[in-house]
Amino acid sequence: MNTNFEQAAAKPITQKYLGQKGLIVLITFLSAFIPLSTDLYLPALPRMAENFQAAPSLINLTLILFFIFYAAGSLFWGPLSDKYGRKRILLVGLILYTAASFLCALSGNVYQLIGFRIVQAIASGAATAVAQAIVKDSYSGQKRVSVLALVTSMTMVAPIVAPVIGALILALTSWRGVFVVLALIGLLITLAVIAMEETIAQRSTASILESLGRLGVVAKNPGFMSLLLTFSLMAIPMMSFISSSSYIYVNQFGLSEQVYSYFFAANAFFMVVGPLLYMRSTRFIKPVKLIKVSYVVACISGGLISTVGVSSPWLFALSLVPATFMGSITRPPSANLMLEQQKGDTGAVVSLMSFAFTIFGSIGMILISLDWADRVRVMGLMYVLFALLSLIMWQGISKKAYVQKVIQ
Repeated sequence: MNTNFEQAAAKPITQKYLGQKGLIVLITFLSAFIPLSTDLYLPALPRMAENFQAAPSLINLTLILFFIFYAAGSLFWGPLSDKYGRKRILLVGLILYTAASFLCALSGNVYQLIGFRIVQAIASGAATAVAQAIVKDSYSGQKRVSVLALVTSMTMVAPIVAPVIGALILALTSWRGVFVVLALIGLLITLAVIAMEETIAQRSTASILESLGRLGVVAKNPGFMSLLLTFSLMAIPMMSFISSSSYIYVNQFGLSEQVYSYFFAANAFFMVVGPLLYMRSTRFIKPVKLIKVSYVVACISGGLISTVGVSSPWLFALSLVPATFMGSITRPPSANLMLEQQKGDTGAVVSLMSFAFTIFGSIGMILISLDWADRVRVMGLMYVLFALLSLIMWQGISKKAYVQKVIQ
Protein backbone atom coordinates (compact mmCIF):
# COMPACT_ATOMS: atom_id res chain seq x y z
CA MET A 1 0.00 0.00 0.00
CA ASN A 2 1.19 3.53 -0.75
CA THR A 3 2.67 5.02 2.45
CA ASN A 4 1.51 8.49 1.37
CA PHE A 5 -2.08 7.53 2.07
CA GLU A 6 -4.00 7.32 5.30
CA GLN A 7 -6.09 4.21 5.74
CA ALA A 8 -9.78 5.01 5.97
CA ALA A 9 -12.67 2.90 7.10
CA ALA A 10 -13.32 -0.10 4.92
CA LYS A 11 -17.05 0.50 4.95
CA PRO A 12 -18.20 2.16 1.68
CA ILE A 13 -19.40 5.76 1.92
CA THR A 14 -23.19 6.00 1.77
CA GLN A 15 -24.82 8.82 -0.15
CA LYS A 16 -27.28 10.27 2.36
CA TYR A 17 -28.83 12.79 -0.01
CA LEU A 18 -28.09 11.49 -3.49
CA GLY A 19 -28.43 7.74 -2.94
CA GLN A 20 -26.59 5.29 -5.19
CA LYS A 21 -28.79 6.04 -8.21
CA GLY A 22 -28.29 9.74 -7.70
CA LEU A 23 -24.53 9.23 -7.50
CA ILE A 24 -24.53 7.40 -10.84
CA VAL A 25 -26.55 10.21 -12.42
CA LEU A 26 -24.10 12.78 -11.03
CA ILE A 27 -21.10 10.79 -12.33
CA THR A 28 -22.81 10.66 -15.72
CA PHE A 29 -23.27 14.43 -15.91
CA LEU A 30 -19.69 15.01 -14.77
CA SER A 31 -18.45 12.59 -17.43
CA ALA A 32 -20.57 14.38 -20.05
CA PHE A 33 -18.95 17.77 -19.51
CA ILE A 34 -16.77 17.50 -22.60
CA PRO A 35 -19.48 16.51 -25.12
CA LEU A 36 -21.79 19.11 -23.56
CA SER A 37 -19.11 21.81 -23.75
CA THR A 38 -18.24 21.03 -27.38
CA ASP A 39 -21.16 19.39 -29.17
CA LEU A 40 -23.74 21.89 -27.92
CA TYR A 41 -22.14 24.68 -29.91
CA LEU A 42 -20.94 22.71 -32.96
CA PRO A 43 -23.93 23.85 -35.09
CA ALA A 44 -22.98 27.46 -34.28
CA LEU A 45 -19.40 27.31 -35.62
CA PRO A 46 -20.20 28.51 -39.17
CA ARG A 47 -22.42 31.30 -37.78
CA MET A 48 -19.75 32.36 -35.27
CA ALA A 49 -17.27 32.71 -38.12
CA GLU A 50 -19.67 35.09 -39.84
CA ASN A 51 -20.46 37.02 -36.65
CA PHE A 52 -16.80 37.69 -35.82
CA GLN A 53 -15.81 37.92 -39.49
CA ALA A 54 -13.10 35.40 -38.74
CA ALA A 55 -11.66 32.51 -40.73
CA PRO A 56 -13.00 29.03 -39.86
CA SER A 57 -9.48 28.03 -38.79
CA LEU A 58 -9.51 30.81 -36.15
CA ILE A 59 -12.97 29.83 -34.91
CA ASN A 60 -11.78 26.22 -34.72
CA LEU A 61 -9.23 27.35 -32.15
CA THR A 62 -12.12 27.69 -29.69
CA LEU A 63 -12.47 23.93 -30.07
CA ILE A 64 -8.87 22.83 -30.53
CA LEU A 65 -7.44 24.92 -27.67
CA PHE A 66 -10.33 23.81 -25.49
CA PHE A 67 -9.17 20.21 -25.79
CA ILE A 68 -5.49 21.04 -25.37
CA PHE A 69 -6.03 23.03 -22.16
CA TYR A 70 -8.60 20.54 -20.92
CA ALA A 71 -5.90 17.89 -21.25
CA ALA A 72 -3.42 20.05 -19.33
CA GLY A 73 -5.98 20.81 -16.63
CA SER A 74 -6.97 17.20 -16.16
CA LEU A 75 -3.36 16.37 -15.28
CA PHE A 76 -3.39 18.23 -11.99
CA TRP A 77 -7.06 17.96 -10.89
CA GLY A 78 -6.85 14.20 -10.38
CA PRO A 79 -3.77 14.15 -8.12
CA LEU A 80 -5.12 17.14 -6.17
CA SER A 81 -8.36 15.24 -5.56
CA ASP A 82 -6.25 12.44 -4.02
CA LYS A 83 -4.95 14.97 -1.50
CA TYR A 84 -7.91 17.30 -0.87
CA GLY A 85 -10.83 15.00 -1.66
CA ARG A 86 -13.11 14.59 -4.66
CA LYS A 87 -15.85 16.96 -3.47
CA ARG A 88 -13.65 19.98 -2.76
CA ILE A 89 -11.85 19.76 -6.10
CA LEU A 90 -15.15 19.32 -7.95
CA LEU A 91 -16.61 22.44 -6.36
CA VAL A 92 -13.58 24.56 -7.28
CA GLY A 93 -13.66 23.32 -10.88
CA LEU A 94 -17.42 23.70 -11.31
CA ILE A 95 -17.54 27.25 -9.94
CA LEU A 96 -14.72 28.22 -12.29
CA TYR A 97 -16.49 26.50 -15.21
CA THR A 98 -19.79 28.29 -14.57
CA ALA A 99 -18.13 31.70 -14.40
CA ALA A 100 -16.10 31.06 -17.58
CA SER A 101 -19.25 29.97 -19.46
CA PHE A 102 -21.01 33.24 -18.65
CA LEU A 103 -17.92 35.17 -19.78
CA CYS A 104 -17.89 33.24 -23.08
CA ALA A 105 -21.43 34.47 -23.71
CA LEU A 106 -20.26 38.08 -23.15
CA SER A 107 -17.20 37.86 -25.44
CA GLY A 108 -16.73 40.93 -27.62
CA ASN A 109 -14.36 39.31 -30.12
CA VAL A 110 -13.02 35.93 -31.08
CA TYR A 111 -9.84 36.34 -29.02
CA GLN A 112 -11.81 36.96 -25.83
CA LEU A 113 -13.90 33.90 -26.62
CA ILE A 114 -10.77 31.80 -27.10
CA GLY A 115 -9.39 33.03 -23.77
CA PHE A 116 -12.57 32.28 -21.81
CA ARG A 117 -12.87 28.90 -23.52
CA ILE A 118 -9.37 28.08 -22.24
CA VAL A 119 -10.48 28.83 -18.67
CA GLN A 120 -13.63 26.77 -19.24
CA ALA A 121 -11.50 23.91 -20.56
CA ILE A 122 -9.13 23.86 -17.59
CA ALA A 123 -12.12 23.80 -15.22
CA SER A 124 -13.75 20.94 -17.19
CA GLY A 125 -10.79 18.74 -16.34
CA ALA A 126 -11.93 18.67 -12.71
CA ALA A 127 -15.32 17.23 -13.66
CA THR A 128 -14.19 14.42 -15.94
CA ALA A 129 -11.03 13.40 -14.07
CA VAL A 130 -12.74 13.27 -10.68
CA ALA A 131 -15.79 11.46 -12.13
CA GLN A 132 -13.72 8.39 -13.02
CA ALA A 133 -11.95 8.55 -9.67
CA ILE A 134 -15.36 8.45 -7.94
CA VAL A 135 -16.22 5.30 -9.91
CA LYS A 136 -13.07 3.55 -8.68
CA ASP A 137 -13.66 4.86 -5.13
CA SER A 138 -17.21 3.52 -5.00
CA TYR A 139 -17.18 0.26 -6.98
CA SER A 140 -14.92 -2.73 -7.65
CA GLY A 141 -14.81 -5.89 -9.74
CA GLN A 142 -17.65 -6.69 -12.11
CA LYS A 143 -19.84 -4.04 -10.48
CA ARG A 144 -17.37 -1.38 -11.57
CA VAL A 145 -17.41 -2.65 -15.16
CA SER A 146 -21.23 -2.57 -15.12
CA VAL A 147 -21.28 0.98 -13.76
CA LEU A 148 -18.66 2.07 -16.31
CA ALA A 149 -20.80 0.60 -19.10
CA LEU A 150 -23.95 2.29 -17.78
CA VAL A 151 -22.25 5.65 -17.23
CA THR A 152 -20.56 5.53 -20.64
CA SER A 153 -23.84 4.76 -22.33
CA MET A 154 -25.73 7.49 -20.47
CA THR A 155 -22.90 9.95 -21.13
CA MET A 156 -23.17 9.28 -24.85
CA VAL A 157 -26.71 10.65 -24.78
CA ALA A 158 -25.07 14.09 -24.62
CA PRO A 159 -23.66 13.94 -28.19
CA ILE A 160 -27.15 12.94 -29.37
CA VAL A 161 -29.13 15.73 -27.77
CA ALA A 162 -26.46 18.47 -27.55
CA PRO A 163 -26.28 19.41 -31.27
CA VAL A 164 -30.08 19.25 -31.56
CA ILE A 165 -30.49 21.50 -28.53
CA GLY A 166 -27.74 23.74 -29.85
CA ALA A 167 -29.58 24.09 -33.18
CA LEU A 168 -32.82 24.89 -31.34
CA ILE A 169 -31.04 27.54 -29.27
CA LEU A 170 -29.71 29.07 -32.48
CA ALA A 171 -33.26 29.17 -33.85
CA LEU A 172 -34.36 31.18 -30.80
CA THR A 173 -31.30 33.30 -30.11
CA SER A 174 -27.66 33.75 -31.09
CA TRP A 175 -24.66 31.53 -30.37
CA ARG A 176 -24.26 33.39 -27.07
CA GLY A 177 -27.33 31.61 -25.75
CA VAL A 178 -25.45 28.31 -26.03
CA PHE A 179 -22.91 29.43 -23.44
CA VAL A 180 -25.62 30.75 -21.14
CA VAL A 181 -27.13 27.25 -21.18
CA LEU A 182 -23.70 25.75 -20.36
CA ALA A 183 -23.37 28.14 -17.43
CA LEU A 184 -26.78 27.07 -16.08
CA ILE A 185 -25.80 23.41 -16.44
CA GLY A 186 -22.61 24.11 -14.48
CA LEU A 187 -24.63 25.81 -11.73
CA LEU A 188 -27.06 22.89 -11.40
CA ILE A 189 -24.30 20.30 -11.20
CA THR A 190 -22.52 22.42 -8.59
CA LEU A 191 -25.63 22.19 -6.39
CA ALA A 192 -25.67 18.39 -6.85
CA VAL A 193 -22.00 18.12 -5.81
CA ILE A 194 -22.78 20.10 -2.65
CA ALA A 195 -25.22 17.31 -1.75
CA MET A 196 -22.64 14.57 -2.48
CA GLU A 197 -20.85 12.77 0.35
CA GLU A 198 -17.07 12.49 -0.06
CA THR A 199 -16.13 9.17 -1.72
CA ILE A 200 -12.37 8.90 -1.32
CA ALA A 201 -11.37 6.27 1.24
CA GLN A 202 -7.67 7.16 1.42
CA ARG A 203 -6.33 10.70 1.20
CA SER A 204 -2.76 11.50 0.29
CA THR A 205 -0.70 13.03 3.09
CA ALA A 206 1.95 14.22 0.64
CA SER A 207 2.61 17.83 -0.32
CA ILE A 208 1.06 19.31 -3.46
CA LEU A 209 4.28 18.80 -5.43
CA GLU A 210 4.55 15.23 -4.18
CA SER A 211 0.92 14.61 -5.13
CA LEU A 212 1.56 15.89 -8.65
CA GLY A 213 4.70 13.78 -8.68
CA ARG A 214 2.53 10.66 -8.49
CA LEU A 215 1.90 11.25 -12.19
CA GLY A 216 5.50 10.24 -12.78
CA VAL A 217 5.09 7.13 -10.65
CA VAL A 218 2.08 6.01 -12.69
CA ALA A 219 3.85 6.91 -15.94
CA LYS A 220 6.55 4.35 -15.06
CA ASN A 221 3.98 1.53 -15.00
CA PRO A 222 4.60 -0.30 -18.32
CA GLY A 223 1.26 -2.08 -18.32
CA PHE A 224 -0.74 1.11 -17.84
CA MET A 225 1.27 3.24 -20.25
CA SER A 226 1.30 0.70 -23.09
CA LEU A 227 -2.46 0.27 -22.82
CA LEU A 228 -2.97 4.02 -22.54
CA LEU A 229 -1.09 4.64 -25.78
CA THR A 230 -2.89 1.84 -27.61
CA PHE A 231 -6.40 2.86 -26.56
CA SER A 232 -5.81 6.59 -27.09
CA LEU A 233 -4.76 6.34 -30.74
CA MET A 234 -8.33 5.98 -31.99
CA ALA A 235 -9.14 9.38 -30.48
CA ILE A 236 -7.33 10.89 -33.49
CA PRO A 237 -9.86 9.90 -36.19
CA MET A 238 -12.82 10.07 -33.78
CA MET A 239 -12.15 13.69 -32.78
CA SER A 240 -11.39 14.62 -36.37
CA PHE A 241 -15.04 13.82 -37.06
CA ILE A 242 -16.28 15.78 -34.03
CA SER A 243 -14.44 18.95 -35.01
CA SER A 244 -15.15 18.84 -38.75
CA SER A 245 -18.66 17.35 -38.80
CA SER A 246 -20.49 20.69 -39.06
CA TYR A 247 -18.31 21.84 -41.97
CA ILE A 248 -18.70 18.48 -43.72
CA TYR A 249 -22.48 18.32 -43.43
CA VAL A 250 -23.25 22.06 -43.76
CA ASN A 251 -20.57 23.31 -46.15
CA GLN A 252 -19.53 20.21 -48.11
CA PHE A 253 -22.90 18.44 -48.34
CA GLY A 254 -25.03 21.61 -48.19
CA LEU A 255 -27.32 20.63 -45.29
CA SER A 256 -28.95 23.06 -42.86
CA GLU A 257 -27.76 23.37 -39.26
CA GLN A 258 -30.89 21.58 -38.03
CA VAL A 259 -30.54 18.64 -40.44
CA TYR A 260 -26.84 18.41 -39.57
CA SER A 261 -27.76 18.04 -35.91
CA TYR A 262 -29.96 15.04 -36.78
CA PHE A 263 -27.13 13.30 -38.65
CA PHE A 264 -24.76 13.99 -35.76
CA ALA A 265 -27.31 12.68 -33.26
CA ALA A 266 -27.87 9.52 -35.32
CA ASN A 267 -24.16 8.71 -35.19
CA ALA A 268 -24.06 9.45 -31.46
CA PHE A 269 -26.95 7.02 -30.92
CA PHE A 270 -24.57 4.15 -31.65
CA MET A 271 -22.26 5.50 -28.94
CA VAL A 272 -25.14 4.94 -26.52
CA VAL A 273 -26.14 1.41 -27.49
CA GLY A 274 -22.54 0.14 -27.66
CA PRO A 275 -21.80 0.14 -23.90
CA LEU A 276 -25.29 -1.21 -23.15
CA LEU A 277 -24.66 -4.18 -25.42
CA TYR A 278 -21.19 -4.75 -24.03
CA MET A 279 -22.35 -6.73 -20.98
CA ARG A 280 -24.42 -9.05 -23.19
CA SER A 281 -21.66 -9.48 -25.76
CA THR A 282 -19.27 -10.98 -23.20
CA ARG A 283 -21.40 -14.15 -23.24
CA PHE A 284 -20.37 -14.82 -26.81
CA ILE A 285 -16.94 -13.22 -27.21
CA LYS A 286 -14.19 -12.47 -24.72
CA PRO A 287 -13.48 -8.77 -24.19
CA VAL A 288 -9.87 -9.25 -25.30
CA LYS A 289 -11.06 -10.55 -28.68
CA LEU A 290 -13.81 -7.93 -28.81
CA ILE A 291 -11.19 -5.18 -28.68
CA LYS A 292 -9.34 -6.84 -31.55
CA VAL A 293 -12.54 -7.07 -33.60
CA SER A 294 -13.27 -3.39 -32.95
CA TYR A 295 -10.02 -2.37 -34.61
CA VAL A 296 -10.68 -4.57 -37.63
CA VAL A 297 -14.18 -3.10 -38.03
CA ALA A 298 -12.85 0.46 -37.64
CA CYS A 299 -10.35 -0.22 -40.42
CA ILE A 300 -13.08 -1.48 -42.77
CA SER A 301 -15.28 1.46 -41.80
CA GLY A 302 -12.49 3.88 -42.67
CA GLY A 303 -12.12 2.29 -46.08
CA LEU A 304 -15.84 2.78 -46.73
CA ILE A 305 -15.71 6.42 -45.59
CA SER A 306 -12.85 7.27 -47.94
CA THR A 307 -14.51 5.62 -50.95
CA VAL A 308 -18.34 5.56 -50.95
CA GLY A 309 -18.67 8.00 -48.05
CA VAL A 310 -17.65 10.97 -50.18
CA SER A 311 -20.72 10.57 -52.40
CA SER A 312 -23.52 11.76 -50.08
CA PRO A 313 -24.29 12.61 -46.45
CA TRP A 314 -26.26 9.36 -46.10
CA LEU A 315 -23.41 7.15 -47.32
CA PHE A 316 -20.95 9.08 -45.20
CA ALA A 317 -23.09 8.57 -42.09
CA LEU A 318 -23.65 4.87 -42.79
CA SER A 319 -19.94 4.28 -43.43
CA LEU A 320 -19.05 5.92 -40.11
CA VAL A 321 -21.51 3.90 -37.98
CA PRO A 322 -19.47 0.64 -37.67
CA ALA A 323 -16.40 2.44 -36.31
CA THR A 324 -18.52 4.51 -33.93
CA PHE A 325 -20.40 1.47 -32.60
CA MET A 326 -17.36 -0.76 -32.08
CA GLY A 327 -15.40 2.06 -30.49
CA SER A 328 -18.13 2.62 -27.91
CA ILE A 329 -18.75 -1.06 -27.13
CA THR A 330 -15.12 -1.56 -26.10
CA ARG A 331 -14.80 1.61 -24.02
CA PRO A 332 -15.92 0.09 -20.66
CA PRO A 333 -13.53 -2.91 -20.72
CA SER A 334 -10.61 -0.81 -21.94
CA ALA A 335 -11.17 1.81 -19.21
CA ASN A 336 -11.48 -0.86 -16.52
CA LEU A 337 -8.34 -2.60 -17.77
CA MET A 338 -6.35 0.62 -17.47
CA LEU A 339 -7.75 1.38 -14.01
CA GLU A 340 -6.69 -2.06 -12.77
CA GLN A 341 -3.07 -1.66 -13.85
CA GLN A 342 -2.24 0.65 -10.91
CA LYS A 343 -3.07 0.04 -7.27
CA GLY A 344 -3.67 3.40 -5.61
CA ASP A 345 -2.95 6.81 -7.19
CA THR A 346 -6.42 6.79 -8.74
CA GLY A 347 -6.41 10.52 -9.34
CA ALA A 348 -3.12 10.35 -11.23
CA VAL A 349 -4.36 7.36 -13.28
CA VAL A 350 -7.58 9.02 -14.44
CA SER A 351 -5.76 12.30 -15.09
CA LEU A 352 -3.32 10.57 -17.43
CA MET A 353 -6.20 8.77 -19.13
CA SER A 354 -8.03 12.04 -19.78
CA PHE A 355 -4.82 13.78 -20.82
CA ALA A 356 -3.75 11.15 -23.35
CA PHE A 357 -7.18 10.80 -24.97
CA THR A 358 -7.54 14.56 -25.28
CA ILE A 359 -4.04 15.16 -26.64
CA PHE A 360 -4.45 12.49 -29.30
CA GLY A 361 -7.92 13.83 -30.08
CA SER A 362 -6.46 17.33 -30.48
CA ILE A 363 -3.96 15.95 -32.98
CA GLY A 364 -6.88 14.63 -35.02
CA MET A 365 -8.66 17.97 -34.84
CA ILE A 366 -5.56 19.83 -36.01
CA LEU A 367 -4.92 17.39 -38.86
CA ILE A 368 -8.48 17.56 -40.19
CA SER A 369 -8.54 21.39 -39.98
CA LEU A 370 -5.73 21.70 -42.53
CA ASP A 371 -6.64 22.88 -46.02
CA TRP A 372 -7.67 19.51 -47.46
CA ALA A 373 -9.52 19.27 -50.76
CA ASP A 374 -11.76 16.49 -49.34
CA ARG A 375 -12.01 16.16 -45.57
CA VAL A 376 -14.21 13.08 -45.78
CA ARG A 377 -11.61 11.08 -47.67
CA VAL A 378 -8.84 12.19 -45.32
CA MET A 379 -10.92 11.20 -42.30
CA GLY A 380 -11.51 7.74 -43.75
CA LEU A 381 -7.80 7.22 -44.31
CA MET A 382 -7.12 8.30 -40.72
CA TYR A 383 -9.49 5.62 -39.45
CA VAL A 384 -7.71 3.00 -41.55
CA LEU A 385 -4.22 4.06 -40.49
CA PHE A 386 -4.80 4.37 -36.75
CA ALA A 387 -7.04 1.33 -36.48
CA LEU A 388 -4.30 -0.78 -38.08
CA LEU A 389 -1.66 0.73 -35.80
CA SER A 390 -3.82 0.14 -32.71
CA LEU A 391 -4.49 -3.44 -33.77
CA ILE A 392 -0.79 -4.18 -34.18
CA MET A 393 0.00 -2.66 -30.78
CA TRP A 394 -2.88 -4.50 -29.06
CA GLN A 395 -1.73 -7.82 -30.50
CA GLY A 396 1.72 -7.18 -29.14
CA ILE A 397 0.94 -6.00 -25.60
CA SER A 398 -2.23 -7.94 -24.70
CA LYS A 399 -0.13 -11.05 -24.01
CA LYS A 400 2.65 -9.33 -22.09
CA ALA A 401 3.22 -10.44 -18.50
CA TYR A 402 3.22 -6.87 -17.16
CA VAL A 403 -0.38 -6.31 -18.35
CA GLN A 404 -2.98 -7.42 -15.82
CA LYS A 405 -5.38 -9.80 -17.60
CA VAL A 406 -8.48 -8.63 -15.74
CA ILE A 407 -10.86 -8.74 -18.70
CA GLN A 408 -10.07 -12.15 -20.17
